[in-house]
Amino acid sequence: MRQLIFLATVAACSAALAVPAFAATKSVKIGDIFFVKKGSKNPTVSVKAGSTVKWTWTGSQPHNVTVKSGPSKFHSKIQTKGSFSQKLTKKGTYKIFCSVHGAAMQSMTIKVS
Repeated sequence: MRQLIFLATVAACSAALAVPAFAATKSVKIGDIFFVKKGSKNPTVSVKAGSTVKWTWTGSQPHNVTVKSGPSKFHSKIQTKGSFSQKLTKKGTYKIFCSVHGAAMQSMTIKVS
């Protein structure tokens, strides 16, 4: 009986620890005319399904986050400061751009596996 209780406790603790690792958050800065991830302009970001991507405005110009193509569509409002977060649950490739400046000027890719 003690072994059964021990195994149930270990299983419950393992499950509780696995959830935070699955639901990660990736941060992307929005500068004037580009998205930035660790120094890379207009990057490709890879995340697991269920993760959240958080964009933070750092420049002075207005921008937004808009899905040009992908498994699901979303967009932020046009703003000059603050942040926008989106949980990505559908696997696939998301092409993101700022509709204020256009895809040729300000774009990025998110790959969700």
